[in-house]
Amino acid sequence: MTKTQTLPQADRVRLEAAIGHEFAEKGRLEWALTHASARTHKAGNYERLEFLGDRVLGLCIAELLFRTFGAATEGELSVRLNQLVSAETCAEVADEMQLHLFIRTGADVKKLTGKRMLNVRADVVESLIAALYLDGGLEVARKFILRYWERRAIRPDGARRDAKTELQEWAHAKFGVTPVYRVDDRSGPDHDPRFTVTVEVTGTAPETGIERSKRAAEQVAATRILEREGIWQPQPVQK
Repeated sequence: MTKTQTLPQADRVRLEAAIGHEFAEKGRLEWALTHASARTHKAGNYERLEFLGDRVLGLCIAELLFRTFGAATEGELSVRLNQLVSAETCAEVADEMQLHLFIRTGADVKKLTGKRMLNVRADVVESLIAALYLDGGLEVARKFILRYWERRAIRPDGARRDAKTELQEWAHAKFGVTPVYRVDDRSGPDHDPRFTVTVEVTGTAPETGIERSKRAAEQVAATRILEREGIWQPQPVQK
């Protein structure tokens, strides 16, 4: 169904240039940019698009990796895929495109900035991919994905594994123990919860992570130990 178009023409031109596609159904672009908190907006919200975009992104990235890394094992390809379709990478693409300038949200969500908006920025990128798929088919969506993901696919850290898995294997090998995660605090409103999680590995100092989900906080805590102990190189800080 075509959605109502109210995106200013100047914004549309700027955004379509960054996307590399001029939408035939103009309302689809605005649909992809509308958060559920904007309850009165005529375009609806992007939640259904996000569902579809996630699958299209996964297919195109899997295809890219299969073609690019001909000698890679299934395990390595899976690690690379998981990193490239992660919320962090999607939010990174959103920042490169400056999508935060165009996302339509309610007043409560507008107050969230920086890393606290990471999930929203990531969701909008997936929604945009779905809008491209619906508007122009798989080739149009693939062109956009290659534009922003191809160079990311070949970065030196592209085969970095899940932090909790990496920490568990390191802890087993070095100390013969399993990391223990503890939720220290859960705060904030339902639309923006904050989980504080500490991970302890007998034989070394603990670390703490704070994020919008328990799992994400665990990943942050595990990453901090891995980087502190020199297992992983520190990554650039998300702004």
